[in-house]
Amino acid sequence: MRIFRTALLQVIFFTVFCGFIYTVVMTGIAQALFPSTANGSMIEVNGVKYGSALLGQNFSSNRHMWGRITNVDVSTYTDKDGNALAYGIPSNLSPASEDYQKLISERIEKIHKANPEQGDKPIPVDLVTNSGSGLDPDISLAAAQYQVPRLARENNMSEDAVNKIIAACTNPKTLGFFGETTVNVLKVNLMLDGVLSPQG
Repeated sequence: MRIFRTALLQVIFFTVFCGFIYTVVMTGIAQALFPSTANGSMIEVNGVKYGSALLGQNFSSNRHMWGRITNVDVSTYTDKDGNALAYGIPSNLSPASEDYQKLISERIEKIHKANPEQGDKPIPVDLVTNSGSGLDPDISLAAAQYQVPRLARENNMSEDAVNKIIAACTNPKTLGFFGETTVNVLKVNLMLDGVLSPQG
């Protein structure tokens, strides 16, 4: 009986401590020190939330920068069949499969058609492939620069102006050498739309 009581008290203590006290304290610290990050890194302007800087969105208009292929409808967080998702998913298609080759071919054709200024210049691979999560918010600097002529044309801007926007949305390598330089697609498009300013 004594062992049972000790075990029960331990269960109650750790349930209250780990499930309530620890959670409240850590949430409070996060909200006090890093409110934006703790709330999902939402981009909000004049009370309007445009999305999270950490989640990719579907942009298909020629006047917007395109991100990576995604299988998720980020407006409803469902897959192409309408099934609800709790997280992002990759395509799970083998690079050797016909479906994968068809997907890549369609994407290449679409990119060539939208970016005639680039001619036969190689397309950066991240513009025609999924990310591991299927919700990557960033693309490589090369993928962003590939789209500059189209963005300048479609938005009646100079290429220098578009490059300044890209520079304002560029994330350098971590500590200068980890990972790669990336560009946040949502931020670029909000600046192209005039919602955000390249000057911050």
